Amino acid sequence: MNYGGISFAITEDRKFKSAPKPLLPEAKIYNGFALNKNWDPRKQADVAGAVLLGKRQLKFLEHWVDDWSHGAKMKVLLSATILENLSTLPRGEGFAVVPKLRVLNEGEYAPDDVQVADFDTNGWPQTERDMAVRILRKGFAFHVAGDQHLASYTKYGVDDWRDGSYAFCVPAISNIWPRRWYPSTPGLNREPGSPKYTGDFFDAFGNKTTVYAIGNPVYTGKKPSNLYDRSTGYGIVIFDKKTRDIESRCYLRFEDPTAPDAKQYPGWPVTINQMDNYSRKAYGWLPRIVSAKEDPVVKVYDENTGELVYAVRIKGNVFDPPVFKAGSYKIDVGDTEKGGFKEFKGLKPSKGKNTKSIDI
Repeated sequence: MNYGGISFAITEDRKFKSAPKPLLPEAKIYNGFALNKNWDPRKQADVAGAVLLGKRQLKFLEHWVDDWSHGAKMKVLLSATILENLSTLPRGEGFAVVPKLRVLNEGEYAPDDVQVADFDTNGWPQTERDMAVRILRKGFAFHVAGDQHLASYTKYGVDDWRDGSYAFCVPAISNIWPRRWYPSTPGLNREPGSPKYTGDFFDAFGNKTTVYAIGNPVYTGKKPSNLYDRSTGYGIVIFDKKTRDIESRCYLRFEDPTAPDAKQYPGWPVTINQMDNYSRKAYGWLPRIVSAKEDPVVKVYDENTGELVYAVRIKGNVFDPPVFKAGSYKIDVGDTEKGGFKEFKGLKPSKGKNTKSIDI
């Protein structure tokens, strides 16, 4: 769906996802959780034949990240939930304890929580999760999701931490399943003063994720507790097409977003730039693109494989294209609706910003 210069990919991540129970009989899965405590989801869950989005939707996403028609300036994936698993429970407890857990007071931290593998999340199956993350970053795409999962603001990692897209899981307006994220081991590489539930983690399925903000349940004393104390709320995302900034806000349910003192969950608002959605360390740079026209689309392809490396509508008319390994590359520059694309082949990366340029 193209709306107002934003291109949305709408995927179905429930109907095509595999049921884990028949694929993983040793796990003894019940209601999305493994009852076999000796079974390791990081090592044993990623089995052949397990589907998340499926071949057709992955093919659709490959096409979508390459398609910047209709004046699209930014890209957003919409789905039921995010591509990772942010769940903790008290050590030794199973999913049945979740509705009975005491909601903590503001400032409290669960003393003995450990990560648990929840197959209702899209951290599983891992191989297809990684496929989706690798595709998303090719289009510098932001991810917005929800369901009744915990409100979170994270950054995907696949080859390394923080090399994929940002993801905002908005809170549910009404929530019957009070998830929480209180890992006992603090995240690595946290910002100074940040809560220990932030930073770089492996989730319970072994996926790399970086957590920036979490909307954990907090006891309010208001009635009914099931409405006020289960992280209910809503999210707002503001896309600035001029700056290419993306601002995410996460409000408690009964807050008026127009009020100057409207209360948001801890860690929000968060603002990033479109280009932050692909953060791999560059091996080198191809020749600088200098265009006579503002905001052209730049597509970079690996000539050895024919694979799209990334595609983006740049801001302005100058762009230094990074690449992530040695090789030969092709660049297409232009616009579907404004004269098509010009093709430049046989381009080799330099280790620093390339002193050569392609003038169009």
